[in-house]
Amino acid sequence: MSVSCGLECVVCLGCSRWAWKRLTYVGSYDSESWPPAAADEFEPVPRVCRVILAVYEDDLEHPRFPPAGGYRMNPAWVAQRVTYDQTEGRCPPYIIYVDHDHREIILAVRGLNLVRESDYKLLLDNRLGRQMFDGGYVHHGLLKAAVWLLNRETETLRELLVEQGPGYKLVLAGHSLGSGVAALMTILVVNHRDRFGGIPRSQIRCYALAPARCMSLNLAVKYADVIHSVVLQDDFLPRTPTPLEHIFESIFCLPCLLFLVCMRDTFIPEKRKLNDSRRLYAPGRMYHIIERKFCRCGRYPPEVRTAIPVEGRFEHIVLSCSATSDHAIIWIERESQLALDRMKGNAGATVPPLQQKMERKQSLEREHRDALERAVTLNIPHAVPPTEQPSDDTDPTPSENQDEATLHSKQDEATSHSSSKSGRTNWDELVEKLFTRNASGGLVLKKDISIDDQR
Repeated sequence: MSVSCGLECVVCLGCSRWAWKRLTYVGSYDSESWPPAAADEFEPVPRVCRVILAVYEDDLEHPRFPPAGGYRMNPAWVAQRVTYDQTEGRCPPYIIYVDHDHREIILAVRGLNLVRESDYKLLLDNRLGRQMFDGGYVHHGLLKAAVWLLNRETETLRELLVEQGPGYKLVLAGHSLGSGVAALMTILVVNHRDRFGGIPRSQIRCYALAPARCMSLNLAVKYADVIHSVVLQDDFLPRTPTPLEHIFESIFCLPCLLFLVCMRDTFIPEKRKLNDSRRLYAPGRMYHIIERKFCRCGRYPPEVRTAIPVEGRFEHIVLSCSATSDHAIIWIERESQLALDRMKGNAGATVPPLQQKMERKQSLEREHRDALERAVTLNIPHAVPPTEQPSDDTDPTPSENQDEATLHSKQDEATSHSSSKSGRTNWDELVEKLFTRNASGGLVLKKDISIDDQR
């Protein structure tokens, strides 16, 4: 009797501890160790949000749903506007806008329309691990939409880039469902730059707002220099490993689904998640907008943190009342603008920046290199070392029957090659130099080792 009572107490304590940790988990914990973002790199985000919001307007000269402060766009600079009737259900509506003030050509895709059956068909056209692309796995339906959209607009984008000159950037952006389309379009554009007038990779950017999980971890890290994902506080979509089609099938019982996902992921070890090559993630470099903290009511002045995470890339569902409202594009635009204004205000007119522009650019590149190396160290399937990244002239094509054994062997060769070229001492070799084993098999420090041998 006493044993059964003890077991019941242990189970109750374990469940209580789990419930306490899950119910008190807030979105700010996901990025608490990340460094703050710089104003220069975050500056395009609120502007891109407004372009995406403009997709919902029929007439920008007489807008029906303007955000605070208006769209701040010139209606005459809209080069292309495509509605549901024109896409024929192949892709969400989008807009092509030439921003001469910031020298950008922006292709913005709207998010999910809950009353449009065609949007659901894109989500449902997927089976976990069905579509392999560019050495990783992607969402099949979103890739089809990205391919269709680029086939339709490649000529328009190329003509605009050639007409405006080499100083213009190509910006691909999307919200929610559109973020997945934009992210996969970016991979296609980067690997087919010759079809866009030979635009340099550094002139291509993607902003995925409230991003959907649309690519495997190796691709999410590989393209972190061109794809930037923006997450507002507790947004559920970037954190939900459940396939998108299951999420939106249960959209009217979303709280129940999120709770079940929390329970299921509690029992999945981190290593198993990382070794699952078919598990999809939010793409690229992450920008996390923080506006609420634990045991504090209301919204606070927002701050933005950024990193290229490999482990723990928004893996924990946040059970809060804001998990769905933080997904709204109108809130992302408002909070990102407040965060940008705060960053610019804190910079001060007479105080020099703590980190110069060139220095910050080098640190971003170094973070990307470190993330690629970290992915290889953790044995992420198909991860590519920094020295082994494909050149800009590669031409990946979708393939459903690509040989996984060949890819694994190539990955092993690349890993061994990068370790031999890195110039770093292997850990086992270092242990052999510094220690010797005694009769019982324990490690004993070599007292007669010379300084030269340590080097």
